[in-house]
Amino acid sequence: MDTRIVRLREILKKKGMDGAIIYKPENRRYISGFTGSSGYAVITLEHAYFITDFRYVEQASKQCTEYEILEYTNEKPLHAVLKGLPLKTLGFEEDFVTYAQYREFSEKLDDVKMLPLEGAISTLRKIKYPDEIENIEKAASIADDAFRYICQYIKPGVTEREVALEIENFMKKKGAAGTSFESIVASGVRSSLPHGVASDKVIEEGDFVTLDFGCIYNGYCSDMTRTVVVGKASEKQKEIYCIVLEAQKQALEAIKPGVAGLEVDKVARDFIGEKGYGKYFGHGLGHGVGLEVHEAPRLSPLGHDLLQPGMVVTDEPGIYIPGFGGVRIEDLVLVTETGYKVLSQSPKELIEL
Repeated sequence: MDTRIVRLREILKKKGMDGAIIYKPENRRYISGFTGSSGYAVITLEHAYFITDFRYVEQASKQCTEYEILEYTNEKPLHAVLKGLPLKTLGFEEDFVTYAQYREFSEKLDDVKMLPLEGAISTLRKIKYPDEIENIEKAASIADDAFRYICQYIKPGVTEREVALEIENFMKKKGAAGTSFESIVASGVRSSLPHGVASDKVIEEGDFVTLDFGCIYNGYCSDMTRTVVVGKASEKQKEIYCIVLEAQKQALEAIKPGVAGLEVDKVARDFIGEKGYGKYFGHGLGHGVGLEVHEAPRLSPLGHDLLQPGMVVTDEPGIYIPGFGGVRIEDLVLVTETGYKVLSQSPKELIEL
């Protein structure tokens, strides 16, 4: 029996639920292995069903080996299939299901009480299995290769958008299914934009260039940021870069089991504040990464979760000065039994291209 199903059943028992319906794509893939675009995993205390339409019955039969495959049709819609299952209470993903869907379920399944799962699947997903870590490591290694490649490509006269396209094409050629998110390439004064997605701005001599990108491998994401300088760095650029790098390193050393995310965040935040740049670091230090590029736990002033072995998080402090530019340095980090393992292997010392 798949331990993911077993763990979910333990949660359902504690919550007094007969079963749960899962169809947020990432949660559905996590609990069932299904990679298609339409389907519902229904886990009860005794059985596991995967409900889909004609297009995906064969695929589900191959991928969802722990499940009984059921088909819904125009003549027998989803709610009719659900009515045939032994359910009095049914947990649902309250942070994904729309009000219209909830109302339809409540009306059509009038003898079943709908109850929120309260993030049960997200909780399970925080700690990664070995195969998940392997996929994340592969995604991270593809991003590392892309960084090495793009450092040879960036030069005065190319646009941010051209750089982003080169990164994305390179990663796909290396086996990535796609990007984890829209690649950030922010140069010059635009590097003060924490989420400055690539524009038509031409990169110039003396520019900071912040590169924040990642890819998807077997469904799992990577996320990494490096900031480089085109040409020789000014003293101000060196100062800001060194502060961010030291903050990033200090936060890294704070990552270990039993430490709250907010404590790790505070290490980097306090250091940047002591150097006089606290007001220029306005986002959280990091976040979990897995099937989604942003998931639990959080490394921020609101990150109350305690880190545990098997969690994968980012460590990404930054300084962003409007009208001047900014620096962010981000590693992907695995929490281990004794501390941490850095999955991003790209160099972090200042690179002058």
